[in-house]
Amino acid sequence: MSLFERYLSLWVALCIVAGIGLATLLPGVFTALAGLEFASVNLIVAVLIWAMVYPMMVAVDFSALRDVGARPKGLVITLVVNWLIKPFTMAALGVLFFRLVFADLIDPEDAGQYIAGLILLGAAPCTAMVFVWSQLTRGDPNYTLVQVSLNDVIMVFAFAPIVALLLGVTDLVVPWDTLVLSVVLYVVLPLVAGALTRARLLRQGGTAAVADFTARIKPASILGLLLTVVLLFGFQGNVILDNPFLIVLLATPILIQSYGMFALAYAWAWRWKVPHDVAAPCALIGTSNFFELAVAVAIGLFGLNSGAALVTVVGVLVEVPVMLSLVWFANRTRERFPA
Repeated sequence: MSLFERYLSLWVALCIVAGIGLATLLPGVFTALAGLEFASVNLIVAVLIWAMVYPMMVAVDFSALRDVGARPKGLVITLVVNWLIKPFTMAALGVLFFRLVFADLIDPEDAGQYIAGLILLGAAPCTAMVFVWSQLTRGDPNYTLVQVSLNDVIMVFAFAPIVALLLGVTDLVVPWDTLVLSVVLYVVLPLVAGALTRARLLRQGGTAAVADFTARIKPASILGLLLTVVLLFGFQGNVILDNPFLIVLLATPILIQSYGMFALAYAWAWRWKVPHDVAAPCALIGTSNFFELAVAVAIGLFGLNSGAALVTVVGVLVEVPVMLSLVWFANRTRERFPA
């Protein structure tokens, strides 16, 4: 890893501070940028995430996809953790902390909202950012693509029923336009662009040309991540500054859930002797969340200033530092897995 990549956690921390500081100094600018959205998807953030994902998509070798079925263990771990464990443990943690542990520290009327926000986070596995985490752990891009694609398909059919079951409601309205648009923006379009670019490079100079191109555009991926952090924390800077203690309370079950899900999936992959380039991404997928969808649904169901919406924003706050720490851990334990 380059010096810049090695200290990525430091740059992310500086971007968090920069986002909150710039939002305080230039609130009108961030208000205008936050208003540039379609179907609850912020277009500026979409472009930056696209910039993050595109370099990884160039590395996808479609001829290797047919061999993924020969290694089903990573897919089994991903699907079981994401859909049979994660939503329900997140709901249980929400009840534990906001009905019992933190009951004397919060308004009882807000407890249900906070639990709902946690459920929305837990039921929405990561779609786009996982390509960044996969790259930073030298994950297999083809296998990661299949894992994300399967999650996307399942999410279309399972997200609403799971959330409805856990929330105890029957009239849940999921913003399907947000879901479909996010998948198209963050997966389909970068994948098509990456495939076209790869085909052109292979014609011009073979795999060496592909490797040279991806190395040259890799900084754009990291820059996209950092600018996304600046924007997200700029959009929510006032909320974070106005409620620092509440943010800590809301972050506690999210942190426990994140590290717990990673430990479960990573240990399972190690026990099954899954290669590290599959084990690391499959554990990271089960840890991170599709925060764009969670935020959109929370706002649609409970309102922009609701406790549920605040929890999903805290999920964004926690996401990047937690994932970077797990990337570091995964890279440090690479030798414990089969080559």
